[in-house]
Amino acid sequence: MPPVQTAGLATEIEANVRRALLEDVGTGDITAQLIPAERLARATVITREACVVAGSAWVDAVFRQLDPRVAVHWHVEEAARAEPGQTLFSVEGPARSLLTGERSALNFLQLLSGVATRARHYADQVAHTSVRLLDTRKTLPGLRLAQKYAITCGGCYNHRIGLYDAFLIKENHIAACGGIAAAIEAARRIAPGKPVEVEVESLDELKQALAGGADIIMLDELSPDDMREAVRLTAGQAKLEASGGINDSTLRSVAETGVDFISIGTLTKDVKAIDLSMRLSL
Repeated sequence: MPPVQTAGLATEIEANVRRALLEDVGTGDITAQLIPAERLARATVITREACVVAGSAWVDAVFRQLDPRVAVHWHVEEAARAEPGQTLFSVEGPARSLLTGERSALNFLQLLSGVATRARHYADQVAHTSVRLLDTRKTLPGLRLAQKYAITCGGCYNHRIGLYDAFLIKENHIAACGGIAAAIEAARRIAPGKPVEVEVESLDELKQALAGGADIIMLDELSPDDMREAVRLTAGQAKLEASGGINDSTLRSVAETGVDFISIGTLTKDVKAIDLSMRLSL
């Protein structure tokens, strides 16, 4: 399993699952009551498409919270690639519990595997460079830590978790503070030691951010030529992050400019869930 770059993940997993089960099961699964309570069963879950697996801890938590008698057996490791038709995990226990937990368990696994798969797709494209691909705060409400965890399973990295753990000074902040230098100075005063990142839209603003002592400078929709010039001008004085409009067709050229980071909102915002299927046998 890749290193988790988010604090409090175990607690968050339990909370995510409690909310999901309350949402889905509510006062009880009336359809599952069609099955005798004492009947035992086994089920296998396969993927219908190639993917990078992420979310096993959420699946485990679903069945643990629902019915401790259910045993979950994983056939693939977390963060591993899986091929179409491959069995990801199997479960055995009371048939009612297997069927009641199916949707919540698969919802977590298909979403987080979708995030990990997209992250790996992008990471593979820039593996020949030293750039690190970052996620953003464009996450599903209530599932930020889960999605940011899945990003690491796919070989990408986490940007700040929220508004509290780093400064990201953008155009409106700069205008309200009276300039880049003033905004950086205020940030240092408010929270000494917190990383200070400044978004710039031109090489002139880059120079201002460098003069102000920014730790990271976000290059917002600069051309590849301007990014290369930004790398030359910065010369290691700060880390450089490229952002804005980066996709499959532009990612490689941006990575080859020499920037340190590239942030991509689509890693978590436009994710496609992986097609999974559970097959029950009595």
